[in-house]
Amino acid sequence: MQADLFRVSMDSPDDISGVVALIEDGKCRPEDVICIMGKTEGNGCVNDFSRGFSNFVLADYFSRTMGVTREKVEEQIALIMSGGTEGVMTPHFSVFAKSQSGQGDGSSKRLAIASGHTRDFLPEEIGRMPQAHVTADLVRKLMKEAEIESVEDLHFVQVKCPLLTGDRISDAFKCGQTVCIEDTYKSMGYSRGASALGVALAAGEMEESQLSDDVICHDWSLQSGVASTSAGIELMCNEVMIIGNSPVWGGDLVVGHSVMKDAIDRDAVRDAIVNAGISFDWALSTGQRDKIINVFAKCEASPDGIIRDRRHTMLDDSDINNTRHARSVVNAVVSSVIGDPMVYVSGGAEHQGPPGGGPIAAVVLAG
Repeated sequence: MQADLFRVSMDSPDDISGVVALIEDGKCRPEDVICIMGKTEGNGCVNDFSRGFSNFVLADYFSRTMGVTREKVEEQIALIMSGGTEGVMTPHFSVFAKSQSGQGDGSSKRLAIASGHTRDFLPEEIGRMPQAHVTADLVRKLMKEAEIESVEDLHFVQVKCPLLTGDRISDAFKCGQTVCIEDTYKSMGYSRGASALGVALAAGEMEESQLSDDVICHDWSLQSGVASTSAGIELMCNEVMIIGNSPVWGGDLVVGHSVMKDAIDRDAVRDAIVNAGISFDWALSTGQRDKIINVFAKCEASPDGIIRDRRHTMLDDSDINNTRHARSVVNAVVSSVIGDPMVYVSGGAEHQGPPGGGPIAAVVLAG
């Protein structure tokens, strides 16, 4: 097996010309695509419909191209859209494809990927342990499918998860159920948090006995160093994409990761790239920059209002949500290291790295 990753820009949420060009130019076959991760230029909040817009256009294109229903497309391809391209972040798609054209040599580890969907969750399950357990089960299944034998070789797990809306909350109440929280915006955090803890459970980062509904979005000592979760209104299941390395896979790509301790942790950006096999001290050479296919990072505004003993005001801005500020900052930091603003930075990092930080992964050309 061989994994490929293609990064293409978009001019608007419905601009899939870059994806279409990949198919028409023969760079990848539509049936080989297993996941498309996108950064769309919405607000990244509850009412960000740019994510669903991109999903619809992509599903429609692949449906027509492959001659199958949109439902079949969404079963094959995890369409994971993350809204919010604040600052200098370039809207783009990351297209992951898996083919049978390569074969590993049994010693050199290369990029290994797999994607899948959980069942749809009931509103009362979102942000609670059922969501964590189902996510953990799927991550374990995908690791077996991708032949990632060790959790040390699991470098990034991207999850797209649902959120609560007024209608979904009402549906739960009509059935005599409660929900994790009645604030629709805060429900995004609970869904992200429960999903991240599910990843942590599958990755062996914590024990089952440590988890309960009560710790979700409360006990910040519980965290994953590989989870990246993003909530949206456009789905009720969890879409999961795992990224790791395996000697079974061929190709010329490899992934490495680290964890940012805060929003300006440039060293962690370097560590992720070094972990993937590109060694440098302060600045990448032009040749080294050309080897970086994409960088994926999670971020959040430090919840205590402090970054390295200095006060920040991201939490106090009534006009711009703090997750939007955080995306802008982290994108700028990552971009300054690799010399390219077209990177994937997602806001809201509940249980994903330390408070105010987040996991970061780099996919690069090997050698």
